[in-house]
Amino acid sequence: MANEVKILIACGSGIATSTVAQEKVKQILQEAGIPARITKGTVGQVQTLQDGVDVVMLTTRYPKPLKKPLVQVFGLISGINEDTIRDEIVSTCRSVLEAE
Repeated sequence: MANEVKILIACGSGIATSTVAQEKVKQILQEAGIPARITKGTVGQVQTLQDGVDVVMLTTRYPKPLKKPLVQVFGLISGINEDTIRDEIVSTCRSVLEAE
């Protein structure tokens, strides 16, 4: 069993929205009691960085297939479907922890 979930949070620039999303994801996982290590990046880095993480979370659309579970987290910034996204983050991270 893994002792923490490694997450990549990426946005278009790797700065603005991923920082907001990172704080929200961190808070959601803390409340759920899920240990995580979060890396930030840009969508251009996703293909290379996904090998070092368990879950990819994006604030923007991503057309290419990924090898890792993907959670769209833009709603954490826009406030749209925030509860659904929160549940998806928790369940995805829990399944990663249980799978290892």
